[in-house]
Amino acid sequence: MAASAPRRDTRGIVDPAELLSRVRFRRHSPAPELRPYLEHYWLIDWELPEPYASHVVPHPSVNVVFQRYGPLDGPEEAAESSAEVAGVGLGLFTRKLAGTGRVCGVQFRPGGFRPFAPAWPVSEWTGRRVPLAEVFPQEPADAADPLSAVLSPEPDHARVAALDAFLLARGPAPDPAAAQAMELVELARGDRAVRTVARLAAASGLSARSLQRLFSSHVGVGPKWVILRYRIHEALERAESAGAAGTPDWAALAAELGYSDQAHLVRDFTATIGVPPTAYARGLSVP
Repeated sequence: MAASAPRRDTRGIVDPAELLSRVRFRRHSPAPELRPYLEHYWLIDWELPEPYASHVVPHPSVNVVFQRYGPLDGPEEAAESSAEVAGVGLGLFTRKLAGTGRVCGVQFRPGGFRPFAPAWPVSEWTGRRVPLAEVFPQEPADAADPLSAVLSPEPDHARVAALDAFLLARGPAPDPAAAQAMELVELARGDRAVRTVARLAAASGLSARSLQRLFSSHVGVGPKWVILRYRIHEALERAESAGAAGTPDWAALAAELGYSDQAHLVRDFTATIGVPPTAYARGLSVP
């Protein structure tokens, strides 16, 4: 289940060439004990001469985010720092970046967060961004301030070590249902034959109702939503490649992704991204 290295794709990032030209973005693997539950750590640093708005179509994942907007070497009052748990984002996430700043994030595997916060179903956080202390109210007695520990170091390896320490002090608690949820989401992500909840339920050996309950408690959104989100991610990736390779066959892609017709794909893409796929492909930045 655990990946040997972080993903290298840019799925979910709107106009990734533009983002990567403006910020330093990289991914790192967590400690071996954490890899079954985490996708990766993601680190972003920027120093911008003018403001820039980044846009992301979120994965069906919970993220823990440590962030500082403002000078990294100046007084605390000159910057805005916070740590939060970001539940599964239901719509397009937009963040305006300006000046200097730093974000260090933890992207959990869909289904992998519950073992670290077993007191609540993951649906409790869906569509919300809540202070870290609301989810982890009891700090270990000897714990250092996680915000400073994660954001202060310059070397990536020191930030990764701080993230490892933060998570290992808080779990994971044994949870067989989490492993099942992660396996089923991975199936929905990687197997194009899984286009419906009924197909996923059949593959899981669960009833549709039991599958819904599992996804609510451990993923935070329903299986239909997960399948649809991964369709949009793939359509977004195809639209991004269209700039160099020519316009894709949207009707064929719609059928490939399990849509009844091209119009349904265009409708879902437009509702999520804000523009139709052809207009998005035309407006992309050229690396």
